[in-house]
Amino acid sequence: MLVAGFAAGPLQSNCYLLAPAAGGPCVVVDPGEGAAAPLAEALSEHRLTPVALLATHGHPDHVGAAAELARSHGAPLWLHPRDAEWYDGPFEPLGGADVLDAAGLAVRVLPLPGHTPGSVAFAVESGEGGRLVFTGDTLFAGSVGRTGGSGADLERSLRTLLTLADDTVVLPGHGPATTIGRERAANPFLPGAAE
Repeated sequence: MLVAGFAAGPLQSNCYLLAPAAGGPCVVVDPGEGAAAPLAEALSEHRLTPVALLATHGHPDHVGAAAELARSHGAPLWLHPRDAEWYDGPFEPLGGADVLDAAGLAVRVLPLPGHTPGSVAFAVESGEGGRLVFTGDTLFAGSVGRTGGSGADLERSLRTLLTLADDTVVLPGHGPATTIGRERAANPFLPGAAE
């Protein structure tokens, strides 16, 4: 599996490319403000063609480039309808616990309300046994996202993430990658951390 990422825009939001291999279809996670140019470069470098755009939530720093990319590549944006108020464009609605088949990858959708009402994570397992989860602004290395809604919802969502295996690589919406195990052991903001 090929995974590539970069930070873009004024808030340095992470945008990711995910594909079974170079030279074929891919999924783009969180094409936010300022992502169009570096994304075009990464697509060219790895010879990839986007077939789906996935949004962990609807804030502009995570979907700002989506409408333009959807038009230019004919790739739909998948977004939870509860975050539609922040996105001015067509999208496919994400539901609870969907599994999307995109670019030959099975992408499991984990509802994570709290940062926004429609926040989700995307969990993927590679053919080699690796596990990834794209957490948007819900979980970061050493921190968690601020809540734009219910703190109780955010806490429940964090508990959902803690059900994932310790070796699951966390690819957050901002900052460096981490693992569920590392965050379970050391993240002071997680419910029940280090218990």
